[in-house]
Amino acid sequence: MAYEVVELSVRELVEFIMRSGSIDSRFGGFDRAAEGARIHRKLQKEAGEHYRAEVTLAETTDVKGFTFKIQGRADGIFEEDGIIVIDEIKTITRSLEDMDEDSRPVHWAQAKCYGYIYGSQQGLDFIDIQLTYYQIDTKEIRRFRKSFSVVELEDFYLALLDAYIRWAEMQRQWVEKRDQSIHALAFPYKTYRRGQREMAVAVFNTIKKSGKLFCQAPTGIGKTLSTLFPSVKALGGGMAEKLFYLTAKTITRQAAVDAFTLMKEKGLALRTVTLTAKDKICFLDERSCNPDDCPYADGYFDRVGDVLYEVLQQDTVFSRENIEAIALENNLCPFEFSLDLTLWCDAIICDYNYLFDPLVALKRFFIDEKGDYVFLVDEAHNLVDRAREMYSAALRKSDFLNLKRQLTKTDKRLKEPLNKVNQAMIDLRKSCPDSRSRISREELGDFNELLGFFCFACEDWQKKHPDHPAADAVLELYFQARTYLKIAEFYDEHYITTIHTYGSEVIVKQVCLDPALLLRVRLACGRASVLFSATLTPLEYFIAVLGGEEETPRYELPSPFDPSKLGILLADTISTRYVDREESYTPIAEMIAAFAAGKKGNYMAYFPSYAYLSAVYEVFGERFPDIRSMAQERDMDEAAREAFLEAFDAENPETLIGFCVMGGIYSEGIDLKGDRLIGTVIVGVGLPQIGDERNIIRNYYDDKQGSGFAYAYQFPGMNKVLQAVGRVIRDEADRGMVLFIDSRFSSSGYRRLFPPHLSHYIKVRNAEDVRQETRAFWNEKEENE
Repeated sequence: MAYEVVELSVRELVEFIMRSGSIDSRFGGFDRAAEGARIHRKLQKEAGEHYRAEVTLAETTDVKGFTFKIQGRADGIFEEDGIIVIDEIKTITRSLEDMDEDSRPVHWAQAKCYGYIYGSQQGLDFIDIQLTYYQIDTKEIRRFRKSFSVVELEDFYLALLDAYIRWAEMQRQWVEKRDQSIHALAFPYKTYRRGQREMAVAVFNTIKKSGKLFCQAPTGIGKTLSTLFPSVKALGGGMAEKLFYLTAKTITRQAAVDAFTLMKEKGLALRTVTLTAKDKICFLDERSCNPDDCPYADGYFDRVGDVLYEVLQQDTVFSRENIEAIALENNLCPFEFSLDLTLWCDAIICDYNYLFDPLVALKRFFIDEKGDYVFLVDEAHNLVDRAREMYSAALRKSDFLNLKRQLTKTDKRLKEPLNKVNQAMIDLRKSCPDSRSRISREELGDFNELLGFFCFACEDWQKKHPDHPAADAVLELYFQARTYLKIAEFYDEHYITTIHTYGSEVIVKQVCLDPALLLRVRLACGRASVLFSATLTPLEYFIAVLGGEEETPRYELPSPFDPSKLGILLADTISTRYVDREESYTPIAEMIAAFAAGKKGNYMAYFPSYAYLSAVYEVFGERFPDIRSMAQERDMDEAAREAFLEAFDAENPETLIGFCVMGGIYSEGIDLKGDRLIGTVIVGVGLPQIGDERNIIRNYYDDKQGSGFAYAYQFPGMNKVLQAVGRVIRDEADRGMVLFIDSRFSSSGYRRLFPPHLSHYIKVRNAEDVRQETRAFWNEKEENE
């Protein structure tokens, strides 16, 4: 009889079968894996030479047509008074006073599985199971021990496997159906676009070789389908277990949804789930993830299993709307339900943070061993700054002082550690020189320890004062402190600590200068990774900062579009440097008007800052009141953002010019095809605003490889420029123009950053030159037609 193989870790098995009760993330919901591993090693070392640490255990069991391969690592095995003891170590943030031997059935279950596997393999009759709890902040230890017969443990273990059978059978039937559909699936279009097949082959080979690929593929190749189609084929060929399509923005997430929809219309059977941020999908007006405040959290784990089993046999597309409908009908938290769906879906479409953010990452996939996962990182140029944000953390002294003022004399047990943190921040302020700031290349160990005691006090206080007026403030500051401590676990030579003071305010921030190593570790959680974008220029820079290595394969595709359909003008007679900007307002306004005079239509002009945009917009309005224009504003709500885009109608009876900010919501991710956008003006080289952190990054890369300015300013700036340029030509039928305005664009340092399809520019000196060249470009189009 042929048995279907099911491979699970002990943790996966017990957590899935034995979970029950409610969602409650008020306190103690932080993963402190690095610190936990350090504590494990400490306790294991202290246990002595007869203590065997990190013992790998595996058991193969045939049950009802399935071969279960269960594996895991026991924290420790030792012998005491002739009895073998399995030791399971757990680091916790909650008070040990609240723990009794039956507090965590899942912990016992995990250790009992280890006890059965070891006991049966060693021919034992009895074995002891010990749970060792270590309180992270107080360093207290509490142990519980029980004795079991191996026969008793075997019954328990087999009962877990038996409970899993229905899930295994459901998945076996699904995978058979899915793989048959993948084998029959052809590329969903009759032909490949130029470069599309080459990219698809490169992606497939990367997965086949369990590798990593950086790919620059200009707009028009069809990057999404070029990565998803070969990845789906690899899935059907047994080369992958699950696909993760990771994006920075909702609009690029939709491109993946559309590609999957297209393939499903061609016969593909695939379960897909799109994850939505917790705050966006929550049903409550104010999110509060605990059973006292949320009916969808109360008893969640008691209800979810049957609902999950039912919907997985009915649906294959789990969009936000579908998830919300199912969750409402069954009184389930929609966010937690979407996470549970990921265990059974073949493809997960989500934000970067579900892989890379240490606080948000999907621990059900990325906490233990690596899996056969494929990571498709879309618009990878966005990951640089996002990664630095994810791996940095800051605290403000005013938050601690404000909380202190909300507490009373009866809150002494919380006020004492709060006062110590507040005083420590005062001491840090005094340590700053006259510049009111300083940088430390070492982590603030003593300060971090005080934060740990503060967090422990918060947890203890909250349990005793759940209805206190300051409860929300305590919870908020607790999470901030825990975030800071989590980031402290990564602190090494790639970090610095900044201390800034403003009057009585003190801001302490752990700044991640170089996230490459941390990203490399996260990407190593899977089998293969493809990081792709239309703008990864220069590729060497992005490979260096996004966790690649010198030998990492890279692939650069040419634009599939006819270069003659994009007219490019370069005005290098105007300086947009900060000291010259005031003199540039009028000449730039005149050039924008001249650029739009060549043909009636929709245009966008991109600026490096809101201040620069506003100044030129004001001059433009005064000098050219008859030309319709509108400006992007700070903090536009969703309705305002959509209204702005909707104004760019292909049937506009008059010319429209939108003034926008480079690197903003209208400079990438939007798709204004055809006559919805026929030209863009690029004002300046897009350099990020000069600031302390940027200069620190500059100094770091100067020391590391002598490329500080390029890494901190020039390369990120040109990336924003190229993204804005990419708004003009979206498919082979499009035709349009680009006007670059800045004297620096003519320098060799910037010319080498222009991709080949943007190298055929014509230089212009003034507005009249611009007017003549634009008219010539559009007249040539009419003559050719």
